[in-house]
Amino acid sequence: MTQPGTTGSARPAAETGPPAVPPAAAGDGRTEGRARPRLNRLDSLTGLRFPAALLVFFSHVGLPIPQLRLLEDDAFAMDLLKVTEHAGAVGVAFFFVLSGFVLTWSAREKDTAPAFWRRRFVKIYPNYVVTWALALVVFAGAFTPAGTATANLFMVHVWVPDFDLLYSVNPPSWSLGCELVFYACFPLLHRLFLRIRPDRLLYWIAGTAVAIMATPLVSYALLPDGPGLQLTAEPSGVSAEQYWFSYFLPPVRLLDFALGILVALAVRHGRWWNIGIVSSSVLLAVGYVLSSQVPLLYGQRSLTIVPIMFLIAAAATADVRGRSSVLRSRTMVWLGEISFAFYLVHFVVLAGGRKLLGDTLYSTGETAGLVGALLAVSVLASWALYALVERPITRRWSTSRRRRASLAAD
Repeated sequence: MTQPGTTGSARPAAETGPPAVPPAAAGDGRTEGRARPRLNRLDSLTGLRFPAALLVFFSHVGLPIPQLRLLEDDAFAMDLLKVTEHAGAVGVAFFFVLSGFVLTWSAREKDTAPAFWRRRFVKIYPNYVVTWALALVVFAGAFTPAGTATANLFMVHVWVPDFDLLYSVNPPSWSLGCELVFYACFPLLHRLFLRIRPDRLLYWIAGTAVAIMATPLVSYALLPDGPGLQLTAEPSGVSAEQYWFSYFLPPVRLLDFALGILVALAVRHGRWWNIGIVSSSVLLAVGYVLSSQVPLLYGQRSLTIVPIMFLIAAAATADVRGRSSVLRSRTMVWLGEISFAFYLVHFVVLAGGRKLLGDTLYSTGETAGLVGALLAVSVLASWALYALVERPITRRWSTSRRRRASLAAD
């Protein structure tokens, strides 16, 4: 799920290059900021990426399906599902908002749409193809029709409300189908949003956030009811069409991406009320706890989107101001750099590990040890994918030969 978009240590890796204009200082407890700080690396945002990816990892660990389940105790397996059932939704929403934020923050003043799309393609698609092939070899090839695999390869599987297609090959890959639409729209959206007066940005942000939170209401009201999908520990009461519209459909998830763009502009113009990383994290934790107390779609789309945008803005503000943070440690930044690879490879490791272990189920202690081992393997595999595929291809192919010659001449 960038993963959806990516940030790097030297600058937002969702896009290379520094911001075209030095961002105005974000307000701290107010909406106005006057000082213009030096350009900073967004290391805290990079460091936040891995915890977000871990939410997706543990959401899959908690699924009591034969392809992944390790726990023998049925009651504990259901308890684990209750704890993790909304974790993946939070992680994906975080990456969607973050993608819009970092692409806006690092937008190049004289960039062209083709140049932007080229950089996005070489950043995202090689990792995607490698993990697509690994998933087919390790577990998915035995039951995936050729047409389904082809749709997944071209990232168009997210457009049909068919869960066999949506979760085909490498299940987390559906979010990349949304990111493809985001990247296609970004040059136009960015140009349009730049026309918004800075003093009106907060109104646009509030309207976009409300639209996201209202998505379930639209879905429940306008789309047909049907057999409730068994997506959580309790029957969801949600039809496939309702869930697809609210959670998967790219034009609907484009709202998350647009929110990230608007928040980035507000932070840059000093039109943001910064509540800090700690307060934002507490707000997010409260939203997550409450998400299990409301109908499924509201839990996944409505209760955590505001804390997510506050957390992203707070982390960026901390970086702009050069404040110390554990998120900016070398380890956290490194984990953040490999988080896109981790997002794509972890399900392959989990499913492959379950396949190697056979049908045996395990005690709670044994399961904890196995999950720790699978997490370590996922991190190592992500590092390899990042070092051998993502980084060298990005460095070599992000800029055309003509552009490199032009930069050299300058």
